[in-house]
Amino acid sequence: MTTTTQETMRAAVFRRFGPPDVLEVVEVPRPVPARGEVLVRVEATSVNGGELAQRQGRLRRIARTRFPSFPGIDFAGEIVALGAGITDVTLGDRVWGTVDERGPVGSAAEYLVVESWRVAGTPQHLTSIEAVTLLAGGATALVGLRDKVRLRAGERLLVRGAAGGVGSIAVQVGVMLGARVTALAHPASADFVRALGADEVIDYREPIEDLGRYDVIFDTRGTSLWRLRTRLAPGGRMVTIAFDLDRPWRSLGAIAVSGLLGPRRIRFFLGHPTGALFEDLRKIAEARHLRPVVDSVYPLEQIAEAHGALESGGVHGKVVVSIRSSSAA
Repeated sequence: MTTTTQETMRAAVFRRFGPPDVLEVVEVPRPVPARGEVLVRVEATSVNGGELAQRQGRLRRIARTRFPSFPGIDFAGEIVALGAGITDVTLGDRVWGTVDERGPVGSAAEYLVVESWRVAGTPQHLTSIEAVTLLAGGATALVGLRDKVRLRAGERLLVRGAAGGVGSIAVQVGVMLGARVTALAHPASADFVRALGADEVIDYREPIEDLGRYDVIFDTRGTSLWRLRTRLAPGGRMVTIAFDLDRPWRSLGAIAVSGLLGPRRIRFFLGHPTGALFEDLRKIAEARHLRPVVDSVYPLEQIAEAHGALESGGVHGKVVVSIRSSSAA
């Protein structure tokens, strides 16, 4: 990626670990797409749990954060410039996608450049704000349930963290695949989760040992994974997208040791989605199997407040950051 100092844009950034107020919006050079890249004018992004942990410094023991750091993973917007060699997308295409979480680029900015294989067309019936609520969570839930554990119709699925940004989509993917879905959530979220299609909602504070048996467990929290695994029925499978940030090495060690258990191991994965996966997700959304889960919307200038909202808990679905470009492409 190359940059030019001729034009600038607004982007969110943090220069040290800390609470939400370490985030600020600054002027930076607007990027220019290199060969194989596209320039996207971002219209919306969302706040994800991993971003909170990174900003808080809770991941520093296992992953290095370079400062300044630019937050934002997912995005929806419009292609406004093409690098050389691009043939699969065109100017004006409305697209969604994700950036490389390990890279220097964040999507909480007016513009970003990404490789063209990282984007796909957005669902035609959704606004960018609606679409971005389905993206990261949808890709994660689809890979986890469809590809990793191969959830089948009629199976009993337990979704832990069912009211959150990923869990709320996992509930819907489970319904789409024909499972009988039980959601673990706060009682205040019960109506929200039932409206997504959950057959049963259980207070997340119930002791794990008192839960029933399930063919598939989809976990978004990462704590007490070994105990949670005991709730698997014979032939059951478990997948988690998180680990215990307070005891990272112990938690990751438990996941690794569970590999000795064969099919009943704890499957842990970090998503590295592609445009092909986003295209699958677009088709599923356009078939109305997924509904947007917008909890609240903040302008880019209030990204600190957006992080604070997710950090405080009680969120139903996704906290969205709406981005309005101050200049034409």
